[in-house]
Amino acid sequence: MPMDGPLPALPLSEWVETKTTLHILTQIVGKIRLGLSPKLNHWWHAPLYVTARGLTTSAIPYGNTSFDMELDLADHQLVIRSSDGEVRKVKLENHTIAQFYRELFFSLGSLGIDAPILAKPFDPSKVKSREPFASDETHATYEGSYAHRFWRVLVSVDGVFKQFRGRFIGKCSPVHFFWHSFDLAVTRFSGRPAPVNENADPVTREAYSHEVISAGFWPGDDNVPEPAFYTYAHPEPAGLAEETLRPEAAWWETQSGSSMALYRYEDFRTARDPEADLLDFMQSAYDAGAKLSQWPRETLERRR
Repeated sequence: MPMDGPLPALPLSEWVETKTTLHILTQIVGKIRLGLSPKLNHWWHAPLYVTARGLTTSAIPYGNTSFDMELDLADHQLVIRSSDGEVRKVKLENHTIAQFYRELFFSLGSLGIDAPILAKPFDPSKVKSREPFASDETHATYEGSYAHRFWRVLVSVDGVFKQFRGRFIGKCSPVHFFWHSFDLAVTRFSGRPAPVNENADPVTREAYSHEVISAGFWPGDDNVPEPAFYTYAHPEPAGLAEETLRPEAAWWETQSGSSMALYRYEDFRTARDPEADLLDFMQSAYDAGAKLSQWPRETLERRR
């Protein structure tokens, strides 16, 4: 599965305001899916999924019908499709968050869909805003070229993550896009419960109720101010950060008291064989965590 042409550069500093706007847009759309979808383990009813046009909710049941919403990052619009055959569209460009929010909920209402949500940012530290969506006239920067570039990266990464997922026959998450933290992720499970952290919030307790080794991609934030791939193990086994990572450009870093393996997107996109290097990165980090945590690997991994 060779990459389709050169991967685009994605320097965070050049599109950080567009990224913030897009992050809030995904939170609005994601909250609607979260509120109307049947609950799944580990909050798997919340994320979005990469498509050939952008990011989708997938089908959301609603009474005797269903609908989906897709952030089309090629034509820069939100497309709402009903199983009744109705379609509504809301522009992403030249709109404040408040305008988008009003038009989206007007469109849903015209389809007979009532979708109450907690209409303010989740974890304001991620988007640096506490402004309710309905009154957010501040966030309006949306450069379509960078949103499109970000989607192109997601399409390429999504394909590699799915290859990595296919190597595992144990319990594994879909490859999905978490709108609260704005990252694409895939998570493997050992099958064993994790120690309960009574001090954790309900979201975290549900997400980490079982042992996991997770891999993902984010476009950058205050902790890692550039796009990068990451992996981590929860709970973290002793000695994890002493294990060797591949390729050589990858490294271990301590964040919030935990070890995280990191690999810069820039190193990935300029590599001679980006897919092979990314698969090697995820595999080496998984090997380290699974070995030290003594996962029952013979029952979890596909023999190649």
